[in-house]
Amino acid sequence: MAQPFSMQPLNPFEDFQSPLTLFELHQQIREELELSFPDSYWVVAEIAQVNADRSKGHCYLTLADKGDNPRGQMLAQARATIWSARYQMLGRYFQEKTGHPLKAGLKILLQAKVRFHELYGLSLDIQNIDPNYTIGDLARQRQETIKKLEAEGLLAANREHVLSQVPQRLAVVSSATAAGYQDFIHQLQHNPFGYKFATTLFPALVQGNEAPASVARAMQLITQYQHQFDACIIIRGGGSQTDLSCFDDYAIAAAIGRSPLPVLTGIGHERDESIADLVAHTRLKTPTAVANFLVERLRASEEEAESLMDSIRMFSAQLLKIANEKLERQSLKLSHNTNDFLQEANARLEQLSKGLLIKQKNYLEAQKHRTNNQERDIRATTKEQLHKQEKNMSHLTMCVEGKSQRYLHMKEHELNTLVHCLETEAKAGLKQVEIKFGGKSEQLKYLTRQKLQTQHHRLHLLDLSIKANDPEKLLLKGYTLTLLNGKIIKSAGQLKQGDVVETKLKDGIVHSMIVNVDKDDE
Repeated sequence: MAQPFSMQPLNPFEDFQSPLTLFELHQQIREELELSFPDSYWVVAEIAQVNADRSKGHCYLTLADKGDNPRGQMLAQARATIWSARYQMLGRYFQEKTGHPLKAGLKILLQAKVRFHELYGLSLDIQNIDPNYTIGDLARQRQETIKKLEAEGLLAANREHVLSQVPQRLAVVSSATAAGYQDFIHQLQHNPFGYKFATTLFPALVQGNEAPASVARAMQLITQYQHQFDACIIIRGGGSQTDLSCFDDYAIAAAIGRSPLPVLTGIGHERDESIADLVAHTRLKTPTAVANFLVERLRASEEEAESLMDSIRMFSAQLLKIANEKLERQSLKLSHNTNDFLQEANARLEQLSKGLLIKQKNYLEAQKHRTNNQERDIRATTKEQLHKQEKNMSHLTMCVEGKSQRYLHMKEHELNTLVHCLETEAKAGLKQVEIKFGGKSEQLKYLTRQKLQTQHHRLHLLDLSIKANDPEKLLLKGYTLTLLNGKIIKSAGQLKQGDVVETKLKDGIVHSMIVNVDKDDE
């Protein structure tokens, strides 16, 4: 049975060995590590952080081991150092072989010695780095990204879009200050054919660890306004070859694959093709090459249009020639048919003309005889009608004269009657008006006298009021008037200390000097 644990005070002086200082303990750890790890060791690790000291030339790294955990949980971590002379050689060699500088996220195979410093603790002194391991790891990551894109149907999705024959509305993903972007714009604006391009910049980082997320955000924004553009352009615009690893990232490649617009890339890969280039609709080496491609595409479309126009002109000329020939043949045929028809018609017309001449003479003679008979009948009838009308006119004249005299006598009698009636009515009306006016005149006189009496009484009252308020009478009642400079004082605010005022009484005037002014509180 286990004995219960009991807490007893420790006495450091019971042992003959004296306690160690922290420095002494670290010295023993350093000696033990040097004895236990005398050689250098090859180690596989991921670079978590890199810090190059430019002044001294050293490179300080933080190494990590995440194992095969999909969540990326940290299993081990250590500090490492590449000293100045060795860093100049290893850094340059690694970059030449892999195309990348030593940076966070890369897996490396390194040869290092275990070092322990009393002040800084455990670290690895890197002696060598094998770039072939990193190349293989990058190639593996690249193949995994390509397989993932292919499995999702994004590897060839953008190439299925149809690029416009004249892509002039361009959405550009680049850094606004990049030299390559300026070259791209300059090349478009100063093309030798005078083509016009409308470019809209969607700013994004195109190098570094933050570039994939930045480019993906720009691509999402372009998708919202896709109807305003013909194509999307991704250009890098200068920089070293080692800054291009971001274009192998899945985020950028997936954004290109999902883009509803055809994507053209000009990100500066001279030797290798990035995954972004593989996914894009058209891959070009540089921003200037993209601009030249667009200009040449418009030129090719223009030449094709001109060629089609020439073909249309030639075909139209041929059709016109055929139509003219056909028209000439139809014209000749019509001319022959017309001549034949006219000859037949002339022959028939001559026959009809001869027949008409004979018939016309006979007809004219018959009509002349008929006209003579009608003329004799008209003359006889006219004489009879004139004689009858003369008799009627004489009878009517006599009747009209008798009726006119009777009508005039009747109207003259009626007129005399009307004049008498009017005179009688006018006299009666005049008398009524005189009577009415007389009544109104008396009434007006009465009202005028009444109005004058009222106004006279009012004036009398006003006179009494004015006399009652006469200042002279007020003075006789004991009131006084106070004046300053000839003006009546109505408020204490009008006076100030030192003013000389006049006070009018009923029997004289008093002059006073103001010593003090007391105002009532409101």
